[in-house]
Amino acid sequence: MRTLLTAALLLLILFACQRYRELPGTRTDDSWKVKRIAASAQQTGGDPEAGYAFIGSGAYIGSGVPYDFFKKRLPNKPDSVLLREGRNGSLPYALSVFPAAENGVPVLSGNCFTCHAGRINGELLPGLGNSYSAFQKSFKPLAKAMKVGMSLKYKKSDPEWEAYEDFARYFAAMAPYIQTNQPGANPAFRLAEACMRQRDPVDLTWKEAPNYPMMAYTIATDVPPLWHVKKKNALYYNGIGRGDFTKLLFQASVLGIPDSTAARQAIIGFKDVLAWLQELEPPPYPGPIDAPLAAQGRALFEEHCSGCHGTYGAVETYPNKLISLSLVGTDPMYANYAFNSGIVEWYNSSWFAQSAPRSYFQPELGYMAPPLDGIWATAPYLHNGSVPTVDALLNSKARPVLWERTGDSHDYDHNALGWRYTSPKEAKGEWAFDTRLPGYSNQGHTFGDELSPRERSAVIEYLKTL
Repeated sequence: MRTLLTAALLLLILFACQRYRELPGTRTDDSWKVKRIAASAQQTGGDPEAGYAFIGSGAYIGSGVPYDFFKKRLPNKPDSVLLREGRNGSLPYALSVFPAAENGVPVLSGNCFTCHAGRINGELLPGLGNSYSAFQKSFKPLAKAMKVGMSLKYKKSDPEWEAYEDFARYFAAMAPYIQTNQPGANPAFRLAEACMRQRDPVDLTWKEAPNYPMMAYTIATDVPPLWHVKKKNALYYNGIGRGDFTKLLFQASVLGIPDSTAARQAIIGFKDVLAWLQELEPPPYPGPIDAPLAAQGRALFEEHCSGCHGTYGAVETYPNKLISLSLVGTDPMYANYAFNSGIVEWYNSSWFAQSAPRSYFQPELGYMAPPLDGIWATAPYLHNGSVPTVDALLNSKARPVLWERTGDSHDYDHNALGWRYTSPKEAKGEWAFDTRLPGYSNQGHTFGDELSPRERSAVIEYLKTL
């Protein structure tokens, strides 16, 4: 028995070592410190209301599980969040019913608000990143269960199966690669990477043989708020997304869109989505603000922080600066990862980059200094969500190695500006974050360390006003 246990332990250690051996590295580029990202032409003239409706009800995923398969299991109560109508009017906000691109059969799938709507103080805010993402469990059993259930109910010659088939293929393809080892961390880049590697770059059709390898270990990120998009010249934390934003925002479609013909039809709605994002505003801070203290904080912010994060108020600026890893010092693995992945070459040779309006990927060894509008609502902080509060963000010595929140969106610390947390000895709880894991360290961004406690409190008070 002891021999079997020892052998099993050795196998686990070997598996873990193999996963870590594939990690992308921690290289930096000392030849530059800061780059300004130039603006690209973006589409205008969209309808904001239509864009909001399209996110919640549009057919941009292209395929899904037949609605008929689920309809008896779905809740039947009014959608009080997105205020949708028809079949979508009784669904949870993160699910949508739409006609499949192949044959018009009504199908069910997740929508963009699965990741891009979050709760704070009990209120769901469309556009806030979902910091309660739960990807710690494998999706492979769900993929298998769906396929078994579908095969028991439908024949492969049925229109329902045709409407489901593309979604089934890509869901099974991405399932092994999106499991994370941190609560709240979102593997959106991995989802796109796994689905794109099974697509022909020209017509986006399914390919049995993958286009490129993928490492086993998942490096995920916090989900940024969508109200920042209108200020940005490049999307994503590492600034990799350049060119036309409708194409970049449309990437969720790779989970089920059958081909480029369907993609050309579905992407039309993203002109309206971009118009909605241009009007989306951050939620105002819900508590009292000490105006004199905030005024002191504004002066400190404009002296120490505005050069990277912009100015706010009557005259707003945002410099769109990409900060090198050697300067910002934050965890380098996510930025390095893009240089190791085949997704960059695939994307830049694909329909997304080679047909108008064009977008492209340009990886950099650095991270964008983000706008700070609504920062009070966007905890946790840094690109990997490793810092629970703004107070800890501005004082690297106070950052916990292990921290655990309750999972209750009301459990908010108005003084530190972020989630209340405890510091457990082991990261065993459902909402325990371990900054010792590869890709999730809380290092870097030490620019606030020079502030006194009083100055730090003043800056925090000012940030509540943004």
